This record gives sequence, structure tokens and C-alpha cells, in this order.
Amino acid sequence: MPEFTTSALEWITLVLEERFGYVFTLRQGQSGLKLSLANTSQGYILFPKVEEAFHLSRSDFPCSHWDADRAGWISVLEVPLPAPGVNDLSEPVIEKKEDCFVINYDILGLTYWMLNRIEEIGRTDLDNHNRFPATASHAYKHGYLERPVVDEWLHILGQVIQCTWPALELKRHQFNMKVSHDVDGASRYGFSSFKGMLRGVAGDILKRRNFKSLLLAPLIHLNSSKKIHHADPANTFDWLMNQSEKHNMTSAFYFICGRTDAYRDADYEPEHPAIRELIRRIHNRGHEIGLHPSYNSFQYPEIIKAEANRLRNIMQDEGITQGELGGRMHYLRWEHPTTLQAWNDAGMTYDSTLSYADLPGFRCGTCFEYPAFNPETQKILDIRVRPLIVMDCTVVSDRYLGLGYTQEAEEKILELKNKCRKVHGCFTFLWHNSFFVGKESYYLYEQILSN
Repeated sequence: MPEFTTSALEWITLVLEERFGYVFTLRQGQSGLKLSLANTSQGYILFPKVEEAFHLSRSDFPCSHWDADRAGWISVLEVPLPAPGVNDLSEPVIEKKEDCFVINYDILGLTYWMLNRIEEIGRTDLDNHNRFPATASHAYKHGYLERPVVDEWLHILGQVIQCTWPALELKRHQFNMKVSHDVDGASRYGFSSFKGMLRGVAGDILKRRNFKSLLLAPLIHLNSSKKIHHADPANTFDWLMNQSEKHNMTSAFYFICGRTDAYRDADYEPEHPAIRELIRRIHNRGHEIGLHPSYNSFQYPEIIKAEANRLRNIMQDEGITQGELGGRMHYLRWEHPTTLQAWNDAGMTYDSTLSYADLPGFRCGTCFEYPAFNPETQKILDIRVRPLIVMDCTVVSDRYLGLGYTQEAEEKILELKNKCRKVHGCFTFLWHNSFFVGKESYYLYEQILSN
């Protein structure tokens, strides 16, 4: 039977403390895991079953379902809960004993496995960008990728905690939404070479039938030396900030500060006067600056650290201080736990990469931010993980779901947002500043923020 290390148990209790608002202790014994409330000897919750699958990097184990409502408990999404790791849950999942409650499903193992992405470690079934795809995941194969399965099971655990210690008032969470914008292209034409500008114009004409770019591109190219031109199609920064302010939110803008791939990385330098002006403007309006590490940095901690320091130096030069400094990997490239450890070692506050590029949903099984843990070194990290639920192109682009800027796309995104709302979590949403094409795209963005 697999066992948790002392550090892993400490990490699990941190997650539970953040979720429920109380300090717990976990002890591992022959009868299973015993969850107790710190500073009291009255009552405990026993987890007698430890699933081996939750300690292995694999996606080929079974998944059952449990009807919590039928068993007398409340399922937050009002449908049977997915139960990864087991063939069936025929025996009572929750039993009341004389001195404790017994939970016959490994909720804590599921939490450890999902939040720490054990499934992904060392995998070779990757996509063309060396990313672990949604289609290879256990959640996709068993139909619960669009379910915050960890949050659903912790909701059940919260009810058992309340029954075990009736005097407790568990922490109440409020639904919120965080919007962020990867600045892959700060300008459509302003920072490209002359040949690059011509290629962009050709693409506008051939792919989008946009003949206005024949006149607009040279104008922008010649007039973006100190500030990005107001007519630049990628210059949606003020509009995005206006939308966030309208809804009492803060936008986070993540800037590329390196070039490890000439084709896929940004064509701007973060020290450019126009980019500095943009960074100052974002900060002066009360929004957030963050890091978007370059394409090939995800396996190289020294590159991520250098690019983070480059951004810090620019912010220091501009007199910008923030309470936190986070961001997201370019192309959502991620090797677990290498990339997570690199973010931690670069002194970053949080990372918000963990969503799949090919399908939206709950890659980590949660929409709550949580403390990071390295399952290889078995160490609690200083950085936090902020799961990403939806990326714009995942839903809109033909190479992924291909729903376009349509009512169907709106419904899909709002469906996921509402699931975050039901579990009182955070809907984390990425929309690139350069991902607006026509009034339909602006309307879609507004609807997502408003509903």
C-alpha cells in the first residue's frame, strides 16, 4: 500500500486549511489516514482506502460514479460525482461509526493526484508542442474534464467535517473571476521588420480580405517609436482595462521577455520605449504586469529566471512595485514538475498555465488557487498554482474546438464559468489582446465578463 511522505501530508493539510479555514492533522497508520482537528482530541475522519493509482503517472485506471444525493449528502453540481481510481463504489462511501466517520473513497489521494499533476510526470504521449494534451488525460477519457472534481469531493468532505465537529463554521468562499492577457503581439505592425510587415499585409488581404491594411500597416510601422499607434488592431489594451474596470476587476498583462524561437516568440523587446510606455500605463491604471516566458524556456529554469529578472529590472526602472509577480507559459508549454520548480526558483508568486490548449476545463480538477508541491522532491514550494479554466483560442480557433465567435462559444465558456460559480471558486480566463477580429469578438468578450 503506497504511503504519503510527511511533507505530502503537510501539504494536504495546507490545502484543507485554505479550503475549510481550520488547521488539521493527518496521521498515517495501518487502518488508513486519520484526519483530526488540531488542538482537540474529539472526533476524527478515517480514510481506510489508499488508491495506488493516485501515486502513479498513468491514465489507464478505471472511473466510477457516486450518487451523493441518494446517499443523503449534497452534491454541489447535482449529478453523480466522478470517482477516478475505482471500478465501483458499491459499499457505503461514508459511514458513521461510534467515534468517527469513515470515508471509503480516497478523496485525499485524488486531491494529491490531480493538483500535483502526477498523471503527467514523464509522459511521452505529447502533442506537436511537447505538451501533455487533454485527449491523453484520464479526465477526458472518462468524461469529467469539464467538472471541478476535486472541488466537488472536497464539498462532500466539508459536510463530513461539519458533522464530525458541529460547532465549526467552515470558511465561506466567494465566487470571483480573474482575467489575464498574454501579450504575444503588442502591435500588429509596429515592431516587425519591413519584410515582416509586408507578410502581415499579405496575410490580411489573402486570409481576411482586409485591404485597409495596405494603408494602415505603413502608418503604424512608422509611428510606433514611442507609443503603440491608436489604430493598431492589436492595441486593445485600454479597451480591455475599461472592461475590467467596468466589472470591478483587474486585468493582468503578461509580457514576453526573451526570444528562444524566432518564429513563435514576440517581435518586440520589453525595453522598447513603446512597451515601457504601455507597461507604465497599465500600472498607472491599477492593473497588473506579469511574465510570459519564451517558447523554449519551459524546460530550462535558468532561462525563466533570466527573463523574470529582465522584467523585474524594467519594472524597477519605471518605479513599478506590485504585491505579486506571476504569469503564464507561452503556448501553455509545461513539463511537470520541471516548469513549476523553475517558476518557484525564479521567485515568482504564482503561475497560471495549467489548462489544456486543445480543450477547456479543469486540468487540475479545481478552480481554486492552491499552494504548489513538487512530487519528485517531495517539497512544499513557495509559489502558488492558479489553474486556468478557459483560453480564448481553445474554444474559438479551428485547430481546437472551432466554435468561432458564436453563441455556441459563449454558451460553452459560460457553462464552465457557472460551474466555478456553483463551487464558489475562481473562473480564470485568458483572452489575448491580439485575439479580436470584428465586432463579434468584442461582443463575445463582453458577454463572458457580464454574465
